[in-house]
Amino acid sequence: MSVQRADPPIIIKKKKVVHGHHGGAWKVAYADFVTAMMALFIVLWLMNTSKEVQDAISGYFRDPAGTGSSKGTGLGGQGSGLELDRQDLNKLKEKLEAAMREIPTLSALKDQVAMTVTADGLRIELLEGEQGTFFESGNAHPSGAGTQMLAMLAVELGKLPNRVLIEGHTDSQPFVGDRVYSNWELSTDRANSARRLMVEKGIRQGQVAEVRGYADQRLRHPEEPHNASNRRVSILVQPPVSGAETSGIDLAKAVPSHTADTRQSK
Repeated sequence: MSVQRADPPIIIKKKKVVHGHHGGAWKVAYADFVTAMMALFIVLWLMNTSKEVQDAISGYFRDPAGTGSSKGTGLGGQGSGLELDRQDLNKLKEKLEAAMREIPTLSALKDQVAMTVTADGLRIELLEGEQGTFFESGNAHPSGAGTQMLAMLAVELGKLPNRVLIEGHTDSQPFVGDRVYSNWELSTDRANSARRLMVEKGIRQGQVAEVRGYADQRLRHPEEPHNASNRRVSILVQPPVSGAETSGIDLAKAVPSHTADTRQSK
């Protein structure tokens, strides 16, 4: 009797091939599409906005911190256009230098005027010579050249809404024969005298933020404390400052200028 052998069972194993997870790929593509559409709508909106809004938005992207952003003309007739930011201060410097060149008497004094764009704004310094240039020697009365220079600056700066700060400085040479009137009074009086003249010639009363007198505490040439150019009046055109107040003592209503006694050095 023969025994029939049963064929062994055939087991087929199918291997499942996994090609990776694709559940989030479409989300990235969709996000890119939505972002592109949003950018398109923003551009279309900007193309239909006013020039002031475009300038303000442009200023924000140039300076996101807001220290030099352009602002609107909310000053109600006190100056034309937008406040100058730090980039525009270079153009103002060039404009003032060109205005000086057009006046022969002021053009001859170009070496006595220093204009520098700093982090604080455009600083315009009127540097005295050995015999006095912009102010009469030893007192706070502007000379003819000083009057003409300050008047020109007042006309140009008065067109701007930017505020200005006026400083007076002296050298380290003390006064002789007067223990009351000192370099502190002289520096303050010269700054305040410049303020009064500039207000008369074009600067608005409220445009002057501060008037300061430093005596010889901020020498231009510390290594030469008696150098004539340490005696100077400095006018600072301030850029817009967001959420910050400048420091210092407002001397805009200081006492009238005094005439100083004779100095050892002019």
